[in-house]
Amino acid sequence: MGDGGAVISARGLVKRFDDFTAVDGIDVEIAAGESFGFLGPNGAGKSSTMRMIGCVSPPSGGDLRIFGLDPVRDGVRIRSRLGVCPQDDSLDHELTAMQNITTYARYFGVSRAHARKRCAELLDWVQLGERARSRVGDLSGGMRRRLAVARSLVNDPDCVLLDEPTTGLDPQARHLLWERLFQLKRRGVTLVLTTHYMDEAEQLCDRIVIMDGGRIVAEGSPHNLIKEHVTRDVVELRYAGTPDDAVLATLPGRVEKLGDRALLYADDGDAALAAAHRAGLELTSVFVRRSTLEDVFLRLTGRTLVD
Repeated sequence: MGDGGAVISARGLVKRFDDFTAVDGIDVEIAAGESFGFLGPNGAGKSSTMRMIGCVSPPSGGDLRIFGLDPVRDGVRIRSRLGVCPQDDSLDHELTAMQNITTYARYFGVSRAHARKRCAELLDWVQLGERARSRVGDLSGGMRRRLAVARSLVNDPDCVLLDEPTTGLDPQARHLLWERLFQLKRRGVTLVLTTHYMDEAEQLCDRIVIMDGGRIVAEGSPHNLIKEHVTRDVVELRYAGTPDDAVLATLPGRVEKLGDRALLYADDGDAALAAAHRAGLELTSVFVRRSTLEDVFLRLTGRTLVD
């Protein structure tokens, strides 16, 4: 797809903070109506990229176009068509849920009457209609997160930026938001999100980039990323004692040792498990499962903690 059909197009995009390069020359193209995800460990450059797309942080280099417009020169026009749900919801805790939305609507020139109507629709949409007059400070963390998502839609945006939209939500609230985001996508709204939940990325995203150290290390649909970077099955072997590395090396597929267990990546998990038994490993438990996006993520970015 050429730039003319892209809602967001970046070429060699760079973001520097003094001597630190947070985003190091990435290329991204996001089509209208697409649900697109940025994945990566902390410090990978995801939020810096989202802030540049949201026109609140100017690029340090490269070319960025949103709706075909330059975010440096045309920031106001772009922001009028964007919905933004930041990682920090930045709600006013002294105002009610309704007031948070109607006050935010004024930034987009929405009339008071339309803002009240839109507010009622959005609160019902995230199942907060009965809490419209509750102060935000009295709402649970999950309710506040749903309110932040609702507020981001007050201007009927063409594209919504969601930075870790379901962090802190219980499973019921997460699935509610997933359903609501699917509804937006069916209406043709472009969704761009970051998340640390791999199942969320698999559920919501048509296409994903995985970032590490400010660069893109993989791109594709969740299905294709799994197919390209890991085997069909994973066998989780938990064993007593410490097995001989030479024995593990005889097993089919790739073996990853993790403390008192090992992960065996194989195209046929049952056959790999049978091989583990034949090798004489003293196993305390075994589990054969399909590979997931989390397996891809960990293979490409490693298991080392990043603060």
